Amino acid sequence: MAEEVKKVEAETPAAPPPAAKATKTESQEKTVVPPPPEKKPEESKALAVIAKAPEPAPTKISGGSRDRDIALAEVEKEKRLSFIRAWEDSEKTKAENKAQKKLSSIVAWENSKKASLEAKLRKIEEQLEKKKAEYAEKMKNKVALLHKEAEEKRANVEAKRGEELLKAEETAAKFRATGQTPKKHLGCF
Repeated sequence: MAEEVKKVEAETPAAPPPAAKATKTESQEKTVVPPPPEKKPEESKALAVIAKAPEPAPTKISGGSRDRDIALAEVEKEKRLSFIRAWEDSEKTKAENKAQKKLSSIVAWENSKKASLEAKLRKIEEQLEKKKAEYAEKMKNKVALLHKEAEEKRANVEAKRGEELLKAEETAAKFRATGQTPKKHLGCF
């Protein structure tokens, strides 16, 4: 754009001859800078897309310093619009970067919390496994105690049976020796 301003200033001499002035005006009309091609708005993650105002069509310039002033005004306007576009792009980029930074910090926070909870879960599972093993050991010990008590009871029953059999044999031998019959009869006779 700065080159365009220099071209316009270079083409307007201080005192051109009248015939040359008419041709210069025509050449100035031909050197009017066309507006830059419109950029399509970039698709972004913005919630609302604002359409850019169409740039005004270039006006035909005629008449010496007035034409130069108009051309300079146009250049200034384009420069201002260019700065506005650059500022807008910069602000959008800042907003995107800020959002990305926040999103990445949220992801990092989420990952750290997940890791913490998973560590707690593993710790609880280990404690439960330990308690389960202890409880299983206690149950095995109880089963062993029950088995021991059952063996003792079986031994007592066997001992009593042996005693009763021995007593019955002694009593039967006594009855045989004395020739008496027992006073108690079996229920089946």
